[in-house]
This record gives sequence, C-alpha cells and structure tokens, in this order.
Amino acid sequence: MDAAALDLQVSPAPSFLLILDLNLLPPSGAQASSREMLILVSSTHFSPPPTVVLPKNNFGVCVLGDAPPKAFFWVAMKDFPRGFGHLETLRKSNVSWAPPGYLQQLCETRGAAWQGRTPSPAEPRPPPLRLLNFGAAEHWKAAGGISLTFGVTAKPCSLILTLRILSEPSERIFLLTRERKRSRSIPRTMPIARPTGRIPDAAWTSGLREMTEPWKGALGCLGVAVFFTMTIGIISWQALEQSPEEWVLRGQAGGVLWERRRGALLLRALPEGQPVAVITVGGVPAAEPPPPRDRCWQDRGQFCYAWEEAAELRLSLEPPPAPGTECYGVRWTPLRPDVMLKDCFSMANVSWYGGASIRAQRWPFNSADSPAQLFVSGDFGKNPTGYGPVLERYFLGSTGVTVTVAPDVPFVLSLESNRHFCLGGAGGPLHYLLCISSDVATAHRHVGTQLVGPARVLPDTALLGSPIWQYYGPVGSAAKIKRGLRSFARRLKRHRLQEGVLALGERSTATLAAAEYVSMEQRRRRSSARAWDPALINPLRLSITLSPYTSIASPLFLRSLRDNEAGYWLSLQPRFGGCLVPLLTTWKGRLCARLNVTSEAALSWYLARTRALRQALGAAYVVFEGAEGNAFLEQAMSPPAELAGDQYAGALAAALATLGNATIISAGARSSHLPLFVQMSPRRSDWSHAGLKGVIPSALHYSLLGYNFFIPDAVGGSLAGDAPGDQELYVRWLQIVTFLPVMAFSTPPWLCCDTWVLNLTQQCIQRHRDLVVPLIIKYSEEWLRLGYPIFRPAWWLSPTDPTAFTIEDEFLIGDEVLVAPVTEKGQTWRDIYLPGEGHQWMDTNTARVFDGGTILRNYSASLEEVPVFVKTS
Repeated sequence: MDAAALDLQVSPAPSFLLILDLNLLPPSGAQASSREMLILVSSTHFSPPPTVVLPKNNFGVCVLGDAPPKAFFWVAMKDFPRGFGHLETLRKSNVSWAPPGYLQQLCETRGAAWQGRTPSPAEPRPPPLRLLNFGAAEHWKAAGGISLTFGVTAKPCSLILTLRILSEPSERIFLLTRERKRSRSIPRTMPIARPTGRIPDAAWTSGLREMTEPWKGALGCLGVAVFFTMTIGIISWQALEQSPEEWVLRGQAGGVLWERRRGALLLRALPEGQPVAVITVGGVPAAEPPPPRDRCWQDRGQFCYAWEEAAELRLSLEPPPAPGTECYGVRWTPLRPDVMLKDCFSMANVSWYGGASIRAQRWPFNSADSPAQLFVSGDFGKNPTGYGPVLERYFLGSTGVTVTVAPDVPFVLSLESNRHFCLGGAGGPLHYLLCISSDVATAHRHVGTQLVGPARVLPDTALLGSPIWQYYGPVGSAAKIKRGLRSFARRLKRHRLQEGVLALGERSTATLAAAEYVSMEQRRRRSSARAWDPALINPLRLSITLSPYTSIASPLFLRSLRDNEAGYWLSLQPRFGGCLVPLLTTWKGRLCARLNVTSEAALSWYLARTRALRQALGAAYVVFEGAEGNAFLEQAMSPPAELAGDQYAGALAAALATLGNATIISAGARSSHLPLFVQMSPRRSDWSHAGLKGVIPSALHYSLLGYNFFIPDAVGGSLAGDAPGDQELYVRWLQIVTFLPVMAFSTPPWLCCDTWVLNLTQQCIQRHRDLVVPLIIKYSEEWLRLGYPIFRPAWWLSPTDPTAFTIEDEFLIGDEVLVAPVTEKGQTWRDIYLPGEGHQWMDTNTARVFDGGTILRNYSASLEEVPVFVKTS
C-alpha cells in the first residue's frame, strides 16, 4: 500500500482557479485497483458559489469563487463515457436542479482546457453540464458541513470523490490519493508533479484503515437501512406534517392560500381567517402545488406560478375601490391552445347573486342549473336554457366577496345546483377581480355600484304611475287597429282605468307605419288626411314597438339592397372582394336581417326613421325588442371584434338613449346608467319559478345589477302555462307588481276574473301611485348619487344574518318598506322575516308593531291583502 498527498496553501485572494488533473486509466494489462481522493475546501473565500467541473475523459476539478463566506455551493456533473456518471448524495435531501451549461462556460473561458492543454478541433465536446444546488452554507452548519460523494465506475478501476465544506473556516486544500494492490504490484503513472506538503500520519491512520469483506457488507446494509428510513421519513413528513394550505398572497384584510389536496385557491378574511371563497382550479394539474417562493417573489404584491405546458397563474394586489375592501387580480393564461381554463366557486356556506338572468330565476342562484355556455345575453324564446336579456360580469357572495370578470375577456359560465358555479376561458385567457369586504351589503356598496361608473341618468318617471295596457284587438289592417284602439280605450274609461298607456306590439306598429308612409296622392284619393289620430284614445297615451330586425321580403330591406345600402345590416365580409352578404337570422318566425350598429350611417338612418314614426303616430313611448343576443354566435360564427360578446346590445342601447328618456329596451349589458326602461322577459302563466315565483327574484336581480327602472311582465303572465285563467294567480301577481316600478297588463281584469278583482285592480293602481311611486322617486336620488339598488333584498338590513341570505319571496323598497306577498297557490298565511335587528316594523293592514331580526310564523295573508310593513324606527 502506498499513498501520495498534495497540500496546497491558498492565499486569501478574492478569487482563484484550481485545476486538478488525475489519470485514472491504468496501463494495459494492469489489475483492478481502487483509489480514494479527499478534497477539503474552505468556505471563507468563496462567492459566487464554488464550482466543480468533471472533464470528459480524465478526472479533474475546477473551482471558481470569491469572498465572502456563507455562500451557495454548487456541484456539477455530466455523463461520462465508459460507464462513468453516477451521483449519490450521502447527506441531506432537498436537492433541486439548476439550468445546464453555466459551469462549462465558466471553465472554458479561463483559456485552459481541463487537462492543462488546448483541445484539438476534432476532439468532441462533452455534453452540457447539469448543476446541483444543495442550499446555503448556514443551513448545514449544525451538521458539520456538506458531504457529497461521486461514485464513478469503469471496468478497469473505480473512483470515489468526496467534497466536504467544513463548518469551521480553513484556508488549506488537501489532496490525498491512495491505491491498494489486490494481487501483484502494478506500475503506476503518477500525475504531473506539483509542490506538495507532508500530511501528518496521525490525521489519517483511522480514517483510511482497510475494511474486511464482512465489514463492507455490514456497512452496505446499514446504508440501505438509512436510505429507507430517510425515504419513509420524508414521505410521512409530506403526508402528515406538511400543512395542506399555504399562503401565496397576503394583504391587510385577507389573503389567498393554495390548498394542496383539492388544488384550490382559498380566499380568507383576516384576522379571523375564515374562508370567504373556495375556488377549485381546473385545466391544470390539481395535485401540483405552487412553490412557497414564486417567480414574482421580489414583488410582495404579486404571485406568479406556471404549470409546465398547461397554464400560468398571476395573482396581484389591486387598488381597492373603497376603504375596508381589498381586491386581488386573478389572471390565467393558457400555454397551449387545447388548455381550457376553469375556475369553480363553491356554493358551500355561500349564497351567490348576480351574473345572468335565467328563465326560472332564483334568489340566490345556488339552486339553479345551467350548462356551460358563453356569457352572452339571449332570448328565452330562442334558447330556453340560455341566459336572459339582462346580465353583468359581476357575482356577489354572502360572505362579502365579489367576482368581477374583465369586460374584454370572453368566458363561459355554468351553474351546478348547490355545488358551484364555474367561469371558464373561451379558448383564451381568463381575468377577473376578487374583492373582499366585511359583509355582503358593504361588498355591493363598494364594488357592485361601480360597474358602469358614477354618470347615471333617470328615465321618464312619468311612466312610473302609468299602467301599461297591451293592445289585444285585431291587427289585420290599419283600419281594424284604429277601431280596436278606440274600443279598448272606451272600455278602460268605462271601468275608471282611463289613465295609462296603450301599448302596440311590433306587428300592429308595422301596420300603422305602412299606412302612415302612404304617399300624399294616395291619401287624397282615399280621403284620409291622417292615418292615425292620437286624440282618439285620450287621456291614454300610445307606445309603439320596433326592433332592429327587418324581413328580407319587406320593401324596406329590398330598397336598401337596390340603393347599395347593404352595409346597413350585419353582413359577412367577402374573402376576395365583392359585395357584402347580409347575415340572415330568424325573428318571430321570419327570416330577417339585423341592423348594423357599428355603422354610423345605419344608426343615423334608423334613428331618423324612429323619430319620424314616433312623431307621425303621436307615440309617447317607443319599445325596442330584440336588442339581446349575438347573431354571429347564434350561427356558430366568430363575430368581429367590435361586436364580441354583448357589445351589440350595449351599442344599440347607447344609440337609443339619444332618442330621449321615454325609451324602453328589452336588454341590458353595461347600460344601467342610461335613461332607459328595461322590459322584463315574458313569464309563464303558472306558479313556478318560470312564472309567479320568479317575479321577485327577477326584480331583485335586475335592481342589484343597476337596472332599477324595469317593467315586469304583464299581470298573470304572457306565456301559456299550467294555470290559464287562474283568478288566484292573477290576484297574487297583481299584488306583487303593485310594489314594482311599472304595472303592466296583457289581459284586462274584466276578461278573466270576477268583479271584485276589477275593484282590487283599481285599488292596487291607486296604491301604486300614492305609496310606491313617491318611494321610487325618493330612492332614485340615492341611486343617482351612490348607485344603491332601489329594490333591495332582506340582507341589505341584515348583512350578517344567514337567514336573510336565502329569502326570495320578500323585498324592500329602499330601507323603509317591506313587501311580503304570497307566492304559493292556496295559501292564506306565510312566514315573514323582518330584517334589521334593532328596528321596528308596523303592519300597514293591522297597525301592529314588531321587532326587526325576528320571524313571524304563520302570519295571515288573505287573498284580498298583501302583508306590507313600514319601518318605524
């Protein structure tokens, strides 16, 4: 046995380069041998981290670094030919790989090859190096240093290299090589001689003692046992001791955590730490948790993480809309075109409001079901399972959380009853804003009222006290319509219902419009100076109905094509030039073209025709139907950018607002600030949520989204249902709309009901004028200033009472009147929740006074009366 030692003294220079070059390949015919090499490296003068580079054929060490101590230490390894290249870590386990190629460039730029010579051009370059990071030096100080072992094996010999970083500083580098002959001596080629120092024998006597085969086997078994023990310990730590939740972004009032088990984002309120929203993440591997330090770690206001080849998540603290509310931006970006993003908001212990109107409206919408579909307004007549004509990208939770989707991001919405609602990316990014407030009412005051900004304008409040009577007479000709209107007006006067509005449908309006546009010569031949005289129905006023559709068989459409005005209608752009092709769709059973609201010329032409027709017919109000929906999406076509989503409804509403404040429109999307009335969708004539039970939830939904000036569907419902001609249904419906903005009738009471119902109708109309209209005007001033809804849910006065979150058959007018109608067939009693603990409420029917924050069980509500309470304190 012989050994060689190399002792290098290192001056405390700021950096140095050390290349050790050992030939490990024995001469031809030599027997197998083993060699051990120990390198002790000081940590005193190393920063940036020391680097170890293994050359291609021979074995060498390249160490680079500067002061000061406690630096990161790196070890590099590459795949060797002839079986070299196995790396074992004897101590510690938190190992992470760093980018390749860094160390190879460092050593090559020193100008010397690994073996002390310049490699020939024909010599192949080694494959890229990989770096292994073992953490900061101070993390290992208690363990006495870092110990790494490279086991490099080949047929003729084996090598073990140990790099140890001492816990105590040292300025000496020691190199000891040792070889043991197994049978006969082998001529050995020594490396190039270098100045060496003698190492005391006492320091190595016990460390390099020969081990017998049994001891080697025992040591190997011990190593295997230690390996399995450490593995089991790591697994148990990850499974049992590691926290299932981890903060990823934290603010003052709350923060966002990542829950590993479900792959969900948790929004928690501070200091209680209660969860206010649970967002299950879809479209990315749920089992992969974000790391504790992310790519945006230098910015404490952001958190960034990327699921490899799936999606990127960016969370950020956003400016709050008001003190006491904190907001977080959530931005998902797919990294592949096939990744479909999907965030699902749990309904467990959270009641949700807002979003889109649905056919069977619920309040909250937790119990509603809807398949995944684009978040675009629609017509229930065309798509009963779709979303309705009024919607906003705003969702409100009873825990004080709001979700507001960016206006320029298309997305998909799905509702799964009592489980969750999901926002999905429509093939692109998904951006929304999460805000947290102290309670649900505060959240809506701070966030929901800012959906369209502070510039709000009132519509014509004269319509509030005017019941609307839908004309139901003959429509075959203009003459028949005129006779029918005169007859209807006389009957209303006979029943003392002469004040209000007579509403013509679209077909009747078109018939009268055609007669009005007859040439003057034809009028003289027919001895008719005027097609229609509004004085025939005085004191009733007239409303007409138009739409942005025109039949392709109408003279209007044919004339526009003849005059090269095809651009007035939504059209398909030709690929290779040529004429525009109008986009055809259906409207009320006819094949039609739709007005192009992106054309200034088309809008000017349409508005001019509307003004002329309104003046000619003496109409006080104009109703516009068909504003909802996207004609391109209905035919599975990509709309132009200026008509994406609900921009058609928004553009049309903005244009119609220029006609004045006596305009009624059928859709609402980011247009609640305009001076327009909104016509509710027709409802079924039955007791279901698609009929009577859905009236109050729809009113609360419209008002929450800012559309306070809505016109509910006609008393008794406009669509055939399960209870046609039901007198009780008619009365209960009448009692509800008495306390809504406008009362509308499609069936006069003398046609469906007994005389007492006619008398009740007269009383309800008078009560609406005397009590409800002044209240609406009073609270409309608050809506103009603050954006608060006029028709409010019970939780507006009890924002922390879970009982108030699910009440859908009561509503408040402002803060002072509570209406609790009956919506169940055959019932003459009901339970009534009085909100506002500390307040007192007086029954207007009996003058009895009750405390707020209580429930009145089995309270009387006969068919002739509706429970109404006024707050007295």
